[in-house]
Amino acid sequence: MADIIKLLPDHVANQIAAGEVVQRPASVVKELMENAIDAGATCIKLIVKDGGKTLIQVVDDGSGMSETDARLSFERHATSKISSAQDLFNLATKGFRGEALASIAAIAHVDMQTRTAANEVGTHLKIEGSKIVSQEVIATPEGTSISVKNLFFNIPARRNFLKSTQVELRHITDEFHRVALVHPNIEFHFYNNGSEIFNLPIGKHRQRIVHIFGSKMDNRLVPVSEETEVVKVSGFICKPEFAKKSRGEQFFFANNRYIKSPYLHHAVVAAFEGLIKSDTHPGYFLFLEVDPSSIDINIHPTKTEVKFDDENTLYAILRSTIKHSLGQFNVAPVLDFDHDPNLDTPYSYKEKGAVIPKVTVDASFNPFQEKGGSGGSFRKQSTKGWEDLYEGLGHQNDHNEFSSVVIESESEEQGTLYSGEGVEEHLASTFQLRRKYVVSTVKSGMLVIHQNRAHERILFEKFLGEITVKEGVSQQLLFPLELSFNKQELAVVKEIHESLTNIGFVFDSLEKETVKVTGVPMMVPESGIGTVLDRLIADYMEGYSDGSISQAEMLAKALSRNLAVRTGDVLDSESQLMLVNNLFACKEPNLSPFQKITYTIISEGDIDKKFN
Repeated sequence: MADIIKLLPDHVANQIAAGEVVQRPASVVKELMENAIDAGATCIKLIVKDGGKTLIQVVDDGSGMSETDARLSFERHATSKISSAQDLFNLATKGFRGEALASIAAIAHVDMQTRTAANEVGTHLKIEGSKIVSQEVIATPEGTSISVKNLFFNIPARRNFLKSTQVELRHITDEFHRVALVHPNIEFHFYNNGSEIFNLPIGKHRQRIVHIFGSKMDNRLVPVSEETEVVKVSGFICKPEFAKKSRGEQFFFANNRYIKSPYLHHAVVAAFEGLIKSDTHPGYFLFLEVDPSSIDINIHPTKTEVKFDDENTLYAILRSTIKHSLGQFNVAPVLDFDHDPNLDTPYSYKEKGAVIPKVTVDASFNPFQEKGGSGGSFRKQSTKGWEDLYEGLGHQNDHNEFSSVVIESESEEQGTLYSGEGVEEHLASTFQLRRKYVVSTVKSGMLVIHQNRAHERILFEKFLGEITVKEGVSQQLLFPLELSFNKQELAVVKEIHESLTNIGFVFDSLEKETVKVTGVPMMVPESGIGTVLDRLIADYMEGYSDGSISQAEMLAKALSRNLAVRTGDVLDSESQLMLVNNLFACKEPNLSPFQKITYTIISEGDIDKKFN
């Protein structure tokens, strides 16, 4: 039998490795920026075009490379970070595999210029698909500049897999945050399509967080600090009142490396127990320093998944450290009987015993007894005509429509969500079951409607139509509302500004970190504008990332989810009937915008079977 096992060529092996190392443009940004940090750079510039599809360039002022090193750096498993297997247990650098540059060069056009301080001239290297096109001497500043162009040019399937430019830019921005946050001693610049997005000067951790997430973040941070034999914890947590529905401000760093750890995240959430709602996430920027030999980062090429020797101890220390910070800075309620001045016993009473208090009662006192004089008399007043005081108040809400009312789940008595002529004669045909379902009768049996999903479908088609036709009705605010957002959230607002305007939002200005709102859609309450926009941005960032649906559909879904009636809300009879009518006036009444069944029909035959 002939031999069938063959050694793969280097360029094929590099493409296979690239599938793990380079998943999208953000992966290239991460690898190149980490290489710049390992080179001892004090200033790093990131330049991106078209979400990284056209160009990703990282320029640093680090140590640079010699001519030989520049050529060798693109070979597989060629690295200056480690020299033996033992070094894997004492890592002090970002990279160590020696696969990043080789993988990137296998699937893109790479242009590198580098020079060391000892040399007067540098090296210019061009590589296309693992093939070295040219290598020449060039005059270049000290440091390294690497340009990655036409990513996945030789793998069409992977290039087609890439999402929209906005989505890929968002992933690149996330990676930039993760690298910049942990290195405040390095100056960072970020340019996208020629415009500067971030200019981060050298400073401390708190200053770096504020520069990235906006000046409003400074008042939200609570410092965390604890040092034990196992781990040294430092950083900041956000105050409980600023917990958000979405994730995005949760950062763990172990030995100056960004990591993902659901287990440690649970420890943080446990420390906030009782201070935040169950469906919100606290923000935190936590830096862990552990013995390098007690952590294994050689699990996945992305190096974000790690294993600790004793995770249970880390969990307990982290949880108690955050609880201590919340109490130390009076963020969490603290009841200390020893230091509460209101409970201190006065000095003059310390030696006295307890005395039973005496209560005297005037048995002859009668509050209903008429006395002389007008000042102290009590007379029973006539209640005739009290109805006139409330005349006209019962008709104030007759003009409200279904979409313009927000229901509070805690309220037992609800106003009318719908109004219309001829509704009263049908009110007896519906009733609410368990504050979750609206039940009505039909010819074939009984109709059971899920009130939350049905209202989502109604609002979804309403919003989608307004965005498309641009006929949203706006309610002007008496006093403009100013909301603060970080740069990434502000970029989302600008991206969907036109669609929000079509729905009914009116923005007076979109300045740095501040959005001034002067008008909102009719169904959005003034007190909930900030919450609705926060959830809208969060849903958009999470849901639109797959790129499978349009922006208008994504916004309509997000708004319908946030403004629909909830399970537990009480609906009056008119609201129930209008919910039924509006649902079956929709184009697709049987499914919610999230592809869940909105209603079911229980036939009379099914009911009869229960009694047989």
